[in-house]
Amino acid sequence: MNKVSFTIIIFFFSTVICLSAQQNNEFWDHVRFGGGIGLSFGDGFFSGTLAPSAIYEIDQNFAIGLGLNGTINNQKNVYKSTILGGSIIGLFNVINEIQLSSEFEQLHVKRNYDESLNIENDTYWSPALFIGAGYRSGNVTFGLRYDLLYDKEKSIYIDPWAPFVRFYF
Repeated sequence: MNKVSFTIIIFFFSTVICLSAQQNNEFWDHVRFGGGIGLSFGDGFFSGTLAPSAIYEIDQNFAIGLGLNGTINNQKNVYKSTILGGSIIGLFNVINEIQLSSEFEQLHVKRNYDESLNIENDTYWSPALFIGAGYRSGNVTFGLRYDLLYDKEKSIYIDPWAPFVRFYF
């Protein structure tokens, strides 16, 4: 797909969404935006993540949504990586304070190793299927999730268990 076709498609969908929003404000009353920002650095290491997301609250108990993920990592004299992808999320509030979640994430990973290491560069897709539970207070949920598809060799996460903090406004 060339740039012109891509631009036309994006313009078309943006116009349809804007017209739909003007005709149906009730839809947007159920949409919540959130996501995460990550920053990590240390002895020659840097990692930055931007992960916006949006959910549609079907009712007080159920919500579904989409997310994007962009991460850059750099370990001095070892590697540089770029990770881009997206996710589909489902949320269920058992009671107002307890939230269960499932999330399928698909990330494209590109790692370039320092030439001195003589390691072949890597490009691959990394899927993850998380199930999680958290404590919810207002717009914030704190919890723990587990990756059912965890692959020690290919996952971008060090462990299948991961704590999370989720914000939606």
